[in-house]
Amino acid sequence: MPVETKTSNRTLRRVCVFCGSSTGTKSVYSDAATTLGWRLGASGIGLVFGGGRVGLMGKVADSVLDAGGQAIGVIPRDLADKEIAHTALTKLHVVESMHERKALMADLADAFILLPGGFGSWEEFCEIVTWLQLGIHHKPCGIFNVAGYYDALLAQSSHAVAEGFLAASHREMIVVADTAEALLSELSSVELPTGAKWLPSRDR
Repeated sequence: MPVETKTSNRTLRRVCVFCGSSTGTKSVYSDAATTLGWRLGASGIGLVFGGGRVGLMGKVADSVLDAGGQAIGVIPRDLADKEIAHTALTKLHVVESMHERKALMADLADAFILLPGGFGSWEEFCEIVTWLQLGIHHKPCGIFNVAGYYDALLAQSSHAVAEGFLAASHREMIVVADTAEALLSELSSVELPTGAKWLPSRDR
C-alpha cells in the first residue's frame, strides 16, 4: 500500500543538528560542521543542538554564532561537565534527562540533520526518524553524508527495504546530501508521508 506524501515549501526557522562530541580523525568532518554552521547562520536559520562546546557540536555552534545566527543548546545536567556545556550560546537549556533533552530539541526545531557522530548521534537521529515514520511529528530529516561517512548506514537501510522491514517510501523520506547547501535546500521541499507507518496486516 503506497504511503501518501505531500510536498511543502517550508520555512526552516531552526534546525536541530545531531553530531559527535569528538571531531573524528579527519579534518573534513570539522570543515563540514563549520560550513553547515556558517550556512545556517548566514541564512537566518537558528541551530538547536546538544549544548556542548567540544567536538563537532562546538564547531557547528561556533560557526553559527560567528555568522551572526542563533544557537540554542539543550544538555542534561549530568552531562554538562562531561560534554563541557557551551556558555556563549543564545540560549542554553539545562534539563534533567536525555528524554527531556530529545523532546525539547524536537519541539524547538523545524527539521533535523545528522552529521558524523557515534552511538548517541545515531540513536537521536533514528528516534526522530521513527517519530516521523509514526506520524508523531511532520518535520524533515536529513543526513549530511560527509566523505561517505554514512554509506554503510544507507546501505543497511536499503537492505532493510529489500528484506521487507522498511517501506521504500519511508527510506526515501530521509534526505541525503554531501553538501550543506543541497541538504538545506532539499529539507525545505522534500515530500513527507502524511499518515502513520502501519501497513496492512499480512502473514510474515
